Amino acid sequence: MKYLPSQLLYLFQNKAMRKDIGKLSKFLAVIAVTVTIYSILFHFIMEFEGRQFSWTTGFYWTLTVMSTLGFGDITFASDLGRAFSMIVLLSGIFFLLIMLPFTFIRFFYAPWLESQTQSRTPRELPEDTKNHVIMTEYEPIAMSLIKKLNQYGLNYTIVVQDAQAAAELLDMNVKVVIGELDNPETYRKLRVEKAALVFVNNDDMLNTNIIATIREVSESVPIVTFADAYESILVLELAGATHVFQFTKMLGVTMAQHTPGVSIQSNIIGVLGGVLIAEAYAARTPYEGKELIKSGLREKTGVIVVGIWQRGKFEIPRPQTIIHPNSILLLAGSVEHFERYDDFVDSSRSYAAPVVILGGGRVGQAAAETLEELGIDYRVVEKDRNLIKDNNKYILGDASDLQILERAGISAESPSVLITTRDDDINIYLTIYCRQLRPNIQINSRANLERNISKLYSVGADIVMSPSSIGVSKILNILRPGESLTLVEGLNVFKAHVPASLIEKTLAEKQIRRKTGCNVIAICSNDSFNINPDPTVKLKKNEELILIGTAKAEKEFKNVFS
Repeated sequence: MKYLPSQLLYLFQNKAMRKDIGKLSKFLAVIAVTVTIYSILFHFIMEFEGRQFSWTTGFYWTLTVMSTLGFGDITFASDLGRAFSMIVLLSGIFFLLIMLPFTFIRFFYAPWLESQTQSRTPRELPEDTKNHVIMTEYEPIAMSLIKKLNQYGLNYTIVVQDAQAAAELLDMNVKVVIGELDNPETYRKLRVEKAALVFVNNDDMLNTNIIATIREVSESVPIVTFADAYESILVLELAGATHVFQFTKMLGVTMAQHTPGVSIQSNIIGVLGGVLIAEAYAARTPYEGKELIKSGLREKTGVIVVGIWQRGKFEIPRPQTIIHPNSILLLAGSVEHFERYDDFVDSSRSYAAPVVILGGGRVGQAAAETLEELGIDYRVVEKDRNLIKDNNKYILGDASDLQILERAGISAESPSVLITTRDDDINIYLTIYCRQLRPNIQINSRANLERNISKLYSVGADIVMSPSSIGVSKILNILRPGESLTLVEGLNVFKAHVPASLIEKTLAEKQIRRKTGCNVIAICSNDSFNINPDPTVKLKKNEELILIGTAKAEKEFKNVFS
């Protein structure tokens, strides 16, 4: 009921709504006139039959017959009266049972529902809104970003042009504001000049228009967008975008860099608080198949194994943890530590068979180009003839055809298969198929929707990546530089100030690993850091912790200790 005044105000202020209500009123007037005429004729015919009734009875009889209720307490005896009754009955069916419901819904009920949506969906943000994130489309990257923003307590809103779409998002507890994407007034009402960031995530043409519109209102707000076509990057930058990414290309590059055919040396993937984070593949290394305590990694190199990632399962390592061939080790250390590590595993992998890429779209092509630059042989399987670029490297055919896969080189020596199609159903099918053909091959698969990540891991993928995770990681690095780092899908390294509940306490006392699933990599103080700290060291007020854990574990840490 609290929305009733605003709904009525919308109904009677909107010109189109007033016109619709006028049409409904005219139709109701036609029905009223028809009922009156029938009531008058009822009296004349009854007098013809020698009977008399009151005017109230005439209206009563007309309405009961037109509405098909027909109580039967008043009936005509003559053929003329019965013929008249049939005319009243048929016209009642047409006017009351067919036309009236349609007219009521079209000219009153539908506008009323729209007014409800309009009245409960905001058209602007409060004047004191600041440091918020504005998005212009609700799509997979935005979905993943919203989860992260909620996790970090950051405010956001999505601009939606359609009232019905806005209502559906509101029902999903997504924060939306109705507005035209190419109208500067929309962004003034969104307080864009005080926003932390605007994520423009539509198609290239619309993105250009939106960015130019935002720049009319604010010249300084950071604008992040992505380009489908390479040629669009410069156009979007000229329109005013601060950062332009090609997430699909970045996905292909990252998938290629995660193939074990690249190198057995460490792959530095980020720096957080002065601590270098790297990943390394265990296959064909001196420590493959050994227990961690017997691997000699820490003694000979100084790097710390802070986690082991194996087919979607993250494990905080223990001294007796066995390093399997398909394990991905997550290492932490300094520049000197990783130089010693690279000397320790001083060799490069060589494989007789090429890396197999299933799908020759943008992601597959980016992966192929990356492998080409790294000097790694590859074959791309693609069934669309228009995407075939090189007959020596590209194979025309269906990836589910065993003969095609054999031509591509999915033999006992092929190090990896990259599944890069845009269809998660196909990716799940191909993951199962390739795992059956090669139980020990490394499978890197693409996930387009976040809900399918766990499915791909469960059916045999070693690494699952998505444009959403890459996009969210880039945006968060702009919003919160140096505070978090996404490794593989669902695994984060993040920084946190020592919570009040941990000050002057030791790691052993608070049992962070047992309670949250997070592992403390290092303790940072000013410009120094202590990698793999002693559990008995007391934490200080101004120190920061660098931790590693899944998204769920990170959330649990914040819930338990913040």
